[in-house]
Amino acid sequence: MAQTMKREPVSGTAVTPPSKKKKKPFLVDFYSTAVGKKYVMAITGIIGIGFVIGHMIGNLKMYLGVVSEGDERLYDIDIYGEFLRELLVPIVPHGVFLWILRVVLIAAVLLHIHAAYSLTVLNRTARPVKYQSARDYQVASFASRTMRWTGIIVLLFIIWHLADLTWGWTNPDFVKGAVYYNIDQSLSRLPVAALYIVANIALGIHLFHGTWSLFQSMGWNNPRFNVWRRYLATGVATIVVVGNVSFPVAVMAGIVEYEPDAVTVSLEEAAE
Repeated sequence: MAQTMKREPVSGTAVTPPSKKKKKPFLVDFYSTAVGKKYVMAITGIIGIGFVIGHMIGNLKMYLGVVSEGDERLYDIDIYGEFLRELLVPIVPHGVFLWILRVVLIAAVLLHIHAAYSLTVLNRTARPVKYQSARDYQVASFASRTMRWTGIIVLLFIIWHLADLTWGWTNPDFVKGAVYYNIDQSLSRLPVAALYIVANIALGIHLFHGTWSLFQSMGWNNPRFNVWRRYLATGVATIVVVGNVSFPVAVMAGIVEYEPDAVTVSLEEAAE
């Protein structure tokens, strides 16, 4: 009777266990999907819209002119600027929390750009053929077709805006802490005023389509509410464009003009 031979393992060979694929963190894994990218675009878009509206409302204080604070007379927007720099003082040093908010905004903008670019690549991969007819091309609105270009204009404008009115690199008359004076000196230059007007029109177009598509990205896409989505998108874009464009127009028209004798704090004192 034949005996069953037991095979011994070959000397010098190692048994390699099956490799386990390292699992990505949930947020990273979710962001790698088209749905995740749409959610990131929607959330960062909400942050951007909130900042733009809040920033515009704050800048409207320039129309309040000079106000009295105790024995001092100051431009109201300068008081507002100092209020922002003093947020959470003494928990954090003077001006630090404002920069934290700026960093959050910049991070949101970068994430928004990356998500938009990634989605574009995914869409081109899924549908490499462009619009087949003029009718298909017309279905996409002007705002949606120009999102890439208006986004680039807005990004360049953000960089310019920081360099012009936050750091003073492009404003030869910049005085740190003198918000009203800096706005007047900057927007009194015709090329700069024109740049602000063009950039804010591009911002309005971008906001219109962004607000419209925001609900669709979040999965809230009911045809019954489309008319309200359009009203909201139109309202947000119109308010932001009218408000922001009014600033360079007001400066060029002389409605907003810095008057050193109207305040009790000199530019040298404001810079300290």
